[in-house]
Amino acid sequence: MVLFRSILILLLPLLCHTSSPSSSSAAPLALNQQRQQTMTPQANAHVEKEPSTVNDLEHSVPSSPHPDGNDNDTDNESTIDTHAQPGVQNIEAVTVAWTTTALIVAYMMIWLIYFVEGMLSGTTAALTPYVTSAFAQHSLTPTVAILSSVIGGVTNLTLAKILDVFGRPQGFLFCICLATVGLIMMAACNNVEAYAAAQVFYAVGNNGLQYSLSVFVADTSSLRNRGLMQAFASSPNLITCWLAGPISSAYLKGAGWRWCYGTFTSIIPAVTLPLFGLLLYNYYKAKAQGFVPKRESQRTAWRSFVYYCREFDAVGLLLLSAGVALFLLPFNLYTLQAKGWRSPLIICLLVFGIVLIIIFAVWERFFVPVTFIPYSLLLDRTVFGACILSATLFISFFCWNSYFSSFLQVVNDLSVTHASYVVQAYTVGSVVSSLAVGLLIHYTGRYKPVCLYFGIPLSILGLGLMINFRRPDGNVGYIVMCQIFVSFAAGTIIICDEIAIMAAASHQHIAVVLAVLGMFGTIGGAIGLTVAAAIWQNILPKKLAEYLPVSELPNLPSIYEDITMQLSYAVGSPARIAIQHAYGDAQMMMLIAGTAVWAVGIVAVVMWRDIRVIDIKQTKGHVF
Repeated sequence: MVLFRSILILLLPLLCHTSSPSSSSAAPLALNQQRQQTMTPQANAHVEKEPSTVNDLEHSVPSSPHPDGNDNDTDNESTIDTHAQPGVQNIEAVTVAWTTTALIVAYMMIWLIYFVEGMLSGTTAALTPYVTSAFAQHSLTPTVAILSSVIGGVTNLTLAKILDVFGRPQGFLFCICLATVGLIMMAACNNVEAYAAAQVFYAVGNNGLQYSLSVFVADTSSLRNRGLMQAFASSPNLITCWLAGPISSAYLKGAGWRWCYGTFTSIIPAVTLPLFGLLLYNYYKAKAQGFVPKRESQRTAWRSFVYYCREFDAVGLLLLSAGVALFLLPFNLYTLQAKGWRSPLIICLLVFGIVLIIIFAVWERFFVPVTFIPYSLLLDRTVFGACILSATLFISFFCWNSYFSSFLQVVNDLSVTHASYVVQAYTVGSVVSSLAVGLLIHYTGRYKPVCLYFGIPLSILGLGLMINFRRPDGNVGYIVMCQIFVSFAAGTIIICDEIAIMAAASHQHIAVVLAVLGMFGTIGGAIGLTVAAAIWQNILPKKLAEYLPVSELPNLPSIYEDITMQLSYAVGSPARIAIQHAYGDAQMMMLIAGTAVWAVGIVAVVMWRDIRVIDIKQTKGHVF
């Protein structure tokens, strides 16, 4: 918490100050609010037209005389957008009603949640190879990740509507329950299939928790400061990245990986439920003060069902979720088919997935009563470019990062702890660079040049150098240097990508566009993991058969499947050298794939509009 206070003290002078509580009965108002695009007309209240497209946002002129868009229009500050969905109205009411103290306490809780989530994510990543190896399925490590990643990413689309229709606290609580159930299942699983199922629950809940927090940060910060606040929220990773290795090592040498998951089963609810309580308390406070619009319904059960299906755009959600899932399944299932990509099953899944995605676009354009996402946003080049960049980033990441921890242990002879330190250098660099980029956007309001002229070129440089250094005779120091280059680039790209897509949307659609951005990241991650798994499963066995001494060839299946057996051979022995060279050949091809894909990323950023975020208003009330 000392680090939290230090970071907050450094950031607060840079952020616009919130107002002090009014002495009258009116709710406390923030001087640094971002005006909602659609306002309820009131006497003497300013009415602002809602921008329907990014073009409107770019050319709209703030009514405030201040260059950063701040003003003291009390009526405008306290007016809730009655055209937004209930969940958006509720969070606007909360930010108008709560105090500056409540806002700071909320961010302290978010910081603590990210701290625990960082420990859990790092520990899970380190333990997964050992869990799959325990069931003699080490090479299924990426496959397990593909399944959980795809489902976890798609379900955020539904969660976005839960947050918008029912409310932020309700969606957050739902994710807490799912994450806890997943951890319980992971602790109790007895085979790789049960572990994969547990990973699905865990991924849906854990991804949902972090996604909900991202939406909450967007709800409580101006667009100008949002990159900085998102980076601040993830700053606990500067600490937790060094804890994952020792925690994993301690459990592997002691109680076992099951007890590690069991421990987090208790910790997750303990750190997340207080934030849920704070949000719920301030919601009822806002309701008591009259900021929450009254909603009286005398609908029957059937009419309620129809109403919520309409508000959720249930047809659109079903089409999009099913289409994306069917499209991604072949990337994992083709290896199980005798004819591979020519298998009728694989072809059918691909065709049906693409057709459902096309039908979704047609539905959103011509038939939907309440859109999941406005069609103008679907076609906007900034939104589309941001989504493509997100997919590119994750394709590249999973191409070069898959089996990286195993490589460090087998080839460079690092312990689990030291290997995790090298892997987590990526986390440290990305957090530091995201803070710097968030600060730069705060001052300049520009994000496109930073991403195009710094982020992407640095990523290509780091990966290109890594092709040369990630070899059996490579020095770990050079590998770390490449990690730092790539991590600085990643932190820059992530922040700029999020700001780009949010700059093109209104507050009503923030949760949805973040979910869509995450969905493209999930698609990219699944593709990247699939490419990595295909390269690994194709090259490693062949190279092992080529390099292993004849006496060890009968053990080839066991060596290929089990990292523990790979590590059992002494460093310098003919078998260990053969394994190291096989690893190096496979990793080189994975790195080449991860570097080449950035050609698409360059095109994606060029598509963006260079929107000046200082001039855009989205949120209201007590926000940073």
